[in-house]
Amino acid sequence: MLNLQRSFFALVLLIGVVCFSQQKIALQNLYDGTFRAERLDQIHSMKDGHHYTVLNFDRNTRSSSLDQYTYQDLQKVKTIVSSLELDEIPWFSAYYFSHDESKILLETNRTPIYRRSKKAIYYVYDIATKNLISVSQDPIQEPSFSPDGSKVAYVHNRNLFIKDLQSGTLTQVTNDGNDYIINGITDWVYEEEFSFVRAFHWNSSGSHLAFLRFDESDVPIFSMDLYGKKLYQTQQVFRYPKAGENNSVVSLHVYDLNQKKTNNIALKNAYYIPRMQFTNDANLLSVQTLNRHQNDLRLLYVDVQNGSVKEVLRESDEAYVDVHDNLTFLNDHSFIWSSESDGFNHLYHYSKQGKLINQITNGKWEVTDYYGYDSNSQRIFYQSVECGSIYRDVYSISINGSDKQQLSNLLGTHQAAFSANFSVYINTYSTAITPPIYSLNSSTDGTQLLTIKANRSLSEVAQRFGWQPKEFSTLNVNGESLNMWMLRPADFDPSKKYPVLMFQYSGPGSQKVADQWYDSYNSWHQMLVQQGYIVACVDGRGTGFKGAAFKKSTYLNLVKKETEDQIEAAKQLRDLPYIDENRIGIWGWSFGGHMATNCLLKGNAVFSTAIAVAPVTSWRFYDTIYTERFMRTPQENPTGYDDNSPLNYPDLLKGKFLLVHGSGDDNVHVQNTMRMVEGLVQANKDFEWMIYPDRNHGIYGGNTRLHLFTKMTKFINDNL
Repeated sequence: MLNLQRSFFALVLLIGVVCFSQQKIALQNLYDGTFRAERLDQIHSMKDGHHYTVLNFDRNTRSSSLDQYTYQDLQKVKTIVSSLELDEIPWFSAYYFSHDESKILLETNRTPIYRRSKKAIYYVYDIATKNLISVSQDPIQEPSFSPDGSKVAYVHNRNLFIKDLQSGTLTQVTNDGNDYIINGITDWVYEEEFSFVRAFHWNSSGSHLAFLRFDESDVPIFSMDLYGKKLYQTQQVFRYPKAGENNSVVSLHVYDLNQKKTNNIALKNAYYIPRMQFTNDANLLSVQTLNRHQNDLRLLYVDVQNGSVKEVLRESDEAYVDVHDNLTFLNDHSFIWSSESDGFNHLYHYSKQGKLINQITNGKWEVTDYYGYDSNSQRIFYQSVECGSIYRDVYSISINGSDKQQLSNLLGTHQAAFSANFSVYINTYSTAITPPIYSLNSSTDGTQLLTIKANRSLSEVAQRFGWQPKEFSTLNVNGESLNMWMLRPADFDPSKKYPVLMFQYSGPGSQKVADQWYDSYNSWHQMLVQQGYIVACVDGRGTGFKGAAFKKSTYLNLVKKETEDQIEAAKQLRDLPYIDENRIGIWGWSFGGHMATNCLLKGNAVFSTAIAVAPVTSWRFYDTIYTERFMRTPQENPTGYDDNSPLNYPDLLKGKFLLVHGSGDDNVHVQNTMRMVEGLVQANKDFEWMIYPDRNHGIYGGNTRLHLFTKMTKFINDNL
């Protein structure tokens, strides 16, 4: 029934597009907000479970306000604090409640550092007294309330501090922070690949503060020129461990606030410490460690009183073990854990001692998000791909694995944000042809209670501009069934021949073929379709949500099987009667740029054109944690690194090639492109390339994105 509903909707949309004159998509439309979806502001569910807060910004007064709403009718109840009432803060960009929600950390004057890190000025606002206290006159990082809200811990100049809000006393926990010692926040590679910045945590009583210390002494220094607008360029210098090089030496420490003493915790086999959090026991810290190969993960308990360490859980794999944020400690000190140990990512319930109580979810499908546990109903809420790997649905299940209930009822992608008491949730629903619809739903049975935002105007805009629905299918390639979508022109004629542009990312565990709304590259693809191109996307081996074996099949040979799959998929598309076999192109960004380059070179008999944006061209140039997870070190696996690097076979280039990079890319260094350029030059190959000065991995800012996609469009029009 669901498939019929979707098919009918797609048919109606398509008929509407064909019957009415199309408005031409211009490049400016991609970035002027024409196709921008209305989004629901990030909300904070308050502890009572009946209210939530939203940070609002008034463009007329240039002021910020933190407003409280009720879930019952989504109406504003009151303004908790407005910057118009605060002389010290003209506006604030973020807020963080204390545990009892009596105080708020307000962030202003934010300066980004890398992908997740930032510095800012912070104030503490007392809701009852309306008093405002400055945490520090200097920009600081990652402030965090103590459990009782009386103190704030933070990092400044790579040292950890604690400020007593009542007395104003400032305690400096560490004193050795410098150019190569970091306390309480992560180094570059941890931030990028383990996805966190704050590396300190309070225990539940506020008596202890656990933190990580990074010693970057032996990590090689990376530098890149920033050209700016002055007479001389400057250099950005930081430590970046490329594959096979030295990482930071990371150690665990616990500061005792009563004794004003720091204890060093000795951990065995802890090359990486990707996660730590206190359990419900104030004296018990959980720590996750990994070996360098990242295939041996251990969950440890550290007693902060005596420093003793106990191994509770251990997972190993022939390839690698993923790190996750699903660890949840329950009132009886048992815990929820997710694992791929049975071949698919599922949820498990363990005792405090690490003994398996039961596997909660089970089947040849994957849990894709864990929303939390409701202690009152003893139910777990999660998202999965049980209805198919390109879909996402929301479920609840009893902690014993019984009474599973599907809360979502339309095929597509559902994402949930639950209230603190798990009574209701805000559901975000979309498909490839349905912009995001936000609704308030019951957690009991998924019943929709209220529609919040429906993006009807965007649906009308998409129809007016003749947006085409993605056609989902599968291809049998190299022994696997691969997911694919295709976009065809509105006036598609099967008797004609069309050029095709393939798009992909292909990185481990990723997904680009999903039935959900995309508004990043999709508008550009729709413009190309309007110009007479077919656009297609295939998720090859190594991508996610189809089980561990499928995802890890590319282990030790990144981009080998992935490239083979894209070439074979292109051959199958070439065989279709309406595809011009001489006009098949491919493009991608980052990992996808590496793939586009490889496909053009190794698939030179199939692909005539490629665009590679910010590509890796040798995994020897990329960071340790990401690369070694899938490849081990270059010293251990030189052929895996070199046999699949386009730097080693630039002479294979036959088609048209556009290479693009930002010179300020701290993630995938412009070195990758420069070495590729040199290889192509020495092979005497003709190609095009573009460098965007000082732009990072996202290549955005000012007019940059418009210029980039204008260039890419012209290249496609001239060469495909």
